[in-house]
Amino acid sequence: MKIFRKPQLSAYLKLDHKMTRSLSSMDLLAMGVGAVIGTGIFILPGSVAATTAGPAVSISFLVAAFICILAGMCYAEFASTFPIAGSAYSYGSIIYGEGIGWLMGWALVLEYMLAVATVAAGWSSYFASFIKHFGISLPLALSGPFNPTKGTYFDLVAVVVILLLAFLLSQGLKSSVAINNLAVLIKVAIIVIFIVVGLHFIKPENYVPFMPYHFSGVIKGSTTVFFAFLGFDVVSASAAEVKNPQKNMQIGIIGTLLVAVVLYSGVSLVLTGMVNYTKLNLANPVAFALEYVHQDWLAELLSIGAMIGMATMMLTMIYSSSRLIYAMARDGLLPKVFGKLDQKYHSPQNALLVVTFIISCGAAFFSVDQLTNLVSFGTLFAFCLVSFGILKLRTYSLNTLDGFKVPGYPIVPIVSGLFCLFMITQLNHDVYLMAGIWLIIGIMLYLFYGYRHSELSN
Repeated sequence: MKIFRKPQLSAYLKLDHKMTRSLSSMDLLAMGVGAVIGTGIFILPGSVAATTAGPAVSISFLVAAFICILAGMCYAEFASTFPIAGSAYSYGSIIYGEGIGWLMGWALVLEYMLAVATVAAGWSSYFASFIKHFGISLPLALSGPFNPTKGTYFDLVAVVVILLLAFLLSQGLKSSVAINNLAVLIKVAIIVIFIVVGLHFIKPENYVPFMPYHFSGVIKGSTTVFFAFLGFDVVSASAAEVKNPQKNMQIGIIGTLLVAVVLYSGVSLVLTGMVNYTKLNLANPVAFALEYVHQDWLAELLSIGAMIGMATMMLTMIYSSSRLIYAMARDGLLPKVFGKLDQKYHSPQNALLVVTFIISCGAAFFSVDQLTNLVSFGTLFAFCLVSFGILKLRTYSLNTLDGFKVPGYPIVPIVSGLFCLFMITQLNHDVYLMAGIWLIIGIMLYLFYGYRHSELSN
């Protein structure tokens, strides 16, 4: 069937060669940490400890990180072997065929854009709380998504922050990466300060019992905190702009997960040592713990860290979304205008423009609280196919690039894919309906437009 026709790697390399290869391994690491470490680090350790795992929530993070590292290694092998734009979409097209690659890309569009819209709404709420300390407040009508019963019609702050980040990206990758690196450094420093300060207020009796919900609670907790690590895959979207992808991609992807697990586990251990886990089922457990031990100054600092964390996550996701749309348009599956590179920065400005518009509309008018699980579905769908795709990659006729190889082949890719399938089964049932509708829309779009306009048709 023609929907399984496959593009050649050489064709992708030829099309992407105009993109500037300027990213180092440290740039990739900062990009990954910026995407993974967000507000979740200030919320999940407390809520999961209180309801599911107890002080052993730190072990839940280790289990989840182990699963993500398996998938991360699969991504690293693909990214170093295929140093092209488009991430899982491009990998899937080459390995499985254009139709499957399109579905993987369509799922990632859902992940990236919806994730940014969700976080933008959260950033708006944090910002509103922050400026209240200075006696400033926005008009109610402009302070939230469209909800006339509550008097809100438009989330102005969410749109403004998205536009500012998109403008930063439009000025070239070099300047936006430098700012992102600085922001990630500040964010990590604030988290480390919490860990160091919190160590002085730990009470050993708070760790007893360490597993109040038994080991089954630890495993259940890992299925919840697993989603805190999602986002590392955005690193692979930058492969066409990396200086030495065969070496640097695995450093960026696996390094991101290692930094994340250290920070998440550190915060979990300190938090549950400062306050008994039964008191942590709150919207802001870390801030509560600091106020509990009379460290209000650090609680305010954490609010700034949370806003910086969300901003770096949005920056990375907007960047990845634009590269994904560029890759699909490059292949003719979306209008060609989105696959053009501008002459000054050699970046897909048209793709960035359409991504910014769609995300801004979502953040301005829609409440996306009910849709956050769709982000997880889109990610896990791609993770699963990428993991099993390693089995086909090893037999790929043009796999001559000497990049990273997943150890323990073929066991590790299979285990990774099965774990991702298991995680999909843990999502709420209503997610399957919404995800099915999204995939059906994607299939219709491909059949009626992409299939006919594909470069492979020529």
